[in-house]
Amino acid sequence: MNADTPLFLPPDFAPAAGEITLLTLTCVVLIVDLFVDDRRRWITYSASMLTLALTAAAVVAVAGDNTVFTFNDTFVLDPLSTVLKLFTLAIVGLVFVYSREYLQTRGLERGEFYLLSLFATLGILVLISAYNMLTLYLGLELLSLSLYAMVAINRNDAVSAESAMKYFVLGAIASGCFLFGVSIIYGATGALGLDEIATAAAQVDTMSIHVLFGLSFILVGIAFKFGAVPFHMWVPDVYQGAPTPVTLFIGSAAKVASFALLLRVVVEGLGAMHASWGGMLIVLSILSMAVGNIVAIAQTNLKRMLAYSTISHVGFILMGFLAGSVRGVEAALYYTLAYVIMAAAAFGMILLLSRRGFEADQLDDLKGLNARSPWFAGVMLIVMFSMTGVPPLLGFYAKLAVLGAAVEAGLTWLAVVGVIFSVIGAFYYLRVVKLMYFDEPEDLAPIAARTEMRLALSLNGVLVLALGIFPNGLISICNQVIS
Repeated sequence: MNADTPLFLPPDFAPAAGEITLLTLTCVVLIVDLFVDDRRRWITYSASMLTLALTAAAVVAVAGDNTVFTFNDTFVLDPLSTVLKLFTLAIVGLVFVYSREYLQTRGLERGEFYLLSLFATLGILVLISAYNMLTLYLGLELLSLSLYAMVAINRNDAVSAESAMKYFVLGAIASGCFLFGVSIIYGATGALGLDEIATAAAQVDTMSIHVLFGLSFILVGIAFKFGAVPFHMWVPDVYQGAPTPVTLFIGSAAKVASFALLLRVVVEGLGAMHASWGGMLIVLSILSMAVGNIVAIAQTNLKRMLAYSTISHVGFILMGFLAGSVRGVEAALYYTLAYVIMAAAAFGMILLLSRRGFEADQLDDLKGLNARSPWFAGVMLIVMFSMTGVPPLLGFYAKLAVLGAAVEAGLTWLAVVGVIFSVIGAFYYLRVVKLMYFDEPEDLAPIAARTEMRLALSLNGVLVLALGIFPNGLISICNQVIS
């Protein structure tokens, strides 16, 4: 070894500027919160929002058109990761705005919610940029552990505690399956880096039993995190049992993490084995669309109905990956972003209508909403129609993109199945519209919410409409970051 050669070359920390900023500022918020009492909790809220803003600024500062690797090729910065990180930070900020009044009225506005949300966000950012199986697992566990604690944040609620325990047990099993699958893939390929796994997977017999075995376990872990059938058993109970702000976080920001996990592992790592994992995803996609749309019809709890709705939308996202093409991945990304925007508005409406001692989580609570507030009834109408896939709204173009990718890949029959289940799913979405516009209100209390909450929800609904009328902007972004 040359005497002038350094023994250690420090990695380039710049690509991880967003993650480093978020971690540092979250620790600062943690220390600040120790000296803040309940009457001044706005300080923690403001510090958390500032943390998200500064993290977004750090992500933008290091963004570029090139793909940069660091930390011994375990971390990647590319246009896709930049877009997903900024989108995640924006959604988490929206979650904070939606949730603040709900938390205050129930005595839950403690530092734990904001801090756990920030740590969960850090896990999402790590997942988005992970380029190594162990880095993926690190981000996944950071996200999962934070979510387990968030679900149980209302310690006085037995239902919430039960949901958290179920989520923890099933999540631990899923994480174990994912890690076991990674170990088998490592034994088969001798690699943990996604590029090395991709090279090895292209050279091995894709029908080799040990490779398929490892792939199966990995897909089980990912399917659980996504909430795909038959690994969906936690979704309805957690969505219903968790405090609504936590449900909002799981149903929106966490879905970006699931997409990133599936993209990195299945497409970038094991893309050469499409013939093997394609069949598995077909089963998951069809079952998710079927169970999600059919079972949702029987629900009377709004959060539980939206849980099954989430499961059905996961089926459509998986359909995009099934295409096995660049257009398919673009469609899946577009659908994921569209769904997160729509879900944020739907759960935001529940938070808007909730007040002290009243959760507004039953379908009957929406009766006569048009008589109480025509504007917010209109916002909910737009969201429900968009989730149904009614043109010219955001959800229509999302479903059209996925179905088009499936047809292009020769999966016309699967696209037909998707259309059929979309028609079935329209029933429970339109039922919400019927309750709002054609039933007499049972709750005549005025809608009392902060201006910032009203404004954010209004902009959220307008965004669903605007991105439907002018879809090219978001579509072009998806095309640019995937191509």
